[in-house]
Amino acid sequence: MTVKIKKCTYEDLHLLQEISVETFKDTFKEQNSPENMKEYLERAFHLKQLKKELSNHFSQFFFVYFQHEIAGYLKINMNDAQSEEMGDNSLEIERIYIKNSLQQHGLGKYLLNKAIEIAMEHNKTQIWLGVWEKNEGAIAFYKKMGFVQTGSHSFFMGDEEQVDFIMTKTIK
Repeated sequence: MTVKIKKCTYEDLHLLQEISVETFKDTFKEQNSPENMKEYLERAFHLKQLKKELSNHFSQFFFVYFQHEIAGYLKINMNDAQSEEMGDNSLEIERIYIKNSLQQHGLGKYLLNKAIEIAMEHNKTQIWLGVWEKNEGAIAFYKKMGFVQTGSHSFFMGDEEQVDFIMTKTIK
């Protein structure tokens, strides 16, 4: 099994947009209206928005490749780039997505371990993420990886307010 993780750069902007849209749609299209999906995808994954996120010194994106095919990606945030006030000792996993067809190969674990490695390099003591309360598969995965629910926050999919569980893992 060949797995490779590569940091995204500005040259990867179009590929980042493509994998972002594909994996988000595949994960959430069945549970959300077409209108809300369209609005969210156009806003969150517009090239200008992704370029802005890539240019933030406290955010990083990584692609994961499986058998030389792009399989998914990870976005992490530190310090002021975090989407919630969690303090300077925390690292946020804002996005971690794997193509549906390539799930069950342990690729999410590779990306999660990359986030932990970066957190440790920056002397962070915890990592956290928000996961939709209805995404039972992801919640089970994060629990298996040592995360516990520590709160919740609102997430807007178009005009629909949804609840994300905040899950946290202490690292040494």
